[in-house]
Amino acid sequence: MITLNHYLALGGLLFCLGLFGALAKRNAVAVLMGIELMLNAVNINLVAFNHFLEPARVTGQIFAIFVIVVAAAEVAVGLALVLNIYRRRLDSNVDDLDWLRW
Repeated sequence: MITLNHYLALGGLLFCLGLFGALAKRNAVAVLMGIELMLNAVNINLVAFNHFLEPARVTGQIFAIFVIVVAAAEVAVGLALVLNIYRRRLDSNVDDLDWLRW
């Protein structure tokens, strides 16, 4: 039988993979994918806690839907910025995007 610990382990593993992807990769699209993995790990934990602690309520699912909506908006804006920067500079390397600093 799958318990809460299994879901938390899966969420923790996904979060660590996403954190590694966001910190180790130099491509802006790969960084966005790492952030999405971290948000999906949070969604798994929210739904698992809701299912095992308060099965009569749907609070975990509602919070997960809000996280999905915010993630979709973040991806839309982030991808638009990355595409615009790539068109102007022909590179999407995160290390080369220091031209916004003072």
